[in-house]
Amino acid sequence: MANPRNRALVAWSSGKDSAFALYETLRAQEYEVVGLLTTVTSAFDRVSVHGVRDELLRRQATALALPSTVVSIPYPCPNDVYENAMAQALGTARDEHGVTDVIFGDLFLADIRAYREAQFRALNLRAVFPLWMRDTSTLASEMIEAGIDARIVALDPKKVDRSLAGRKFDADFLRELPAGVDPCGENGEFHTFVTNAPMFAFPISVTVGEAVERDGAVYADLLLA
Repeated sequence: MANPRNRALVAWSSGKDSAFALYETLRAQEYEVVGLLTTVTSAFDRVSVHGVRDELLRRQATALALPSTVVSIPYPCPNDVYENAMAQALGTARDEHGVTDVIFGDLFLADIRAYREAQFRALNLRAVFPLWMRDTSTLASEMIEAGIDARIVALDPKKVDRSLAGRKFDADFLRELPAGVDPCGENGEFHTFVTNAPMFAFPISVTVGEAVERDGAVYADLLLA
């Protein structure tokens, strides 16, 4: 068990996996969660990969009453630029705020976990994976039952029908997924934005705007209602 005094950031994508990782961490009371860590693509002012507007990310941080550390990266972003930006942000969190651990919502991609662990060892930090290797069919249902409300904000149209962009992540959505698509989208089939969760002080009301295709992905533009 972690030392209760260990201070942790949550790698916050704005989606369901990072939200449920935070939920499970808070329930276990093993860490003092002191903030969120999010990568934002500066050219679009949106959360990287998910395509969520920065104002929505800031609303989540307010609902969680947690400070948000934003790692700004360019578009396109070479890996060395990403790593340098992340190392600078994490070094500040470690040296100035006493952070020792970063919590991730990764589920089963071993190469991603190995990459993160190597990156964090070099920074004298620990990467923590509270959802690791849990059955994703069961996990998806547990997220919904726990009160994680989310919408599909990005999807791979080669794997998931583009009409599902903007849809709620719920039992109906899971039933409509094609065979072979991971129920949590761990292989990049889809990404989500959380509008409410048990640890939110208030829900975030959104409307679904235009769906656009960029770089082989379909993005549903969520707007504050």
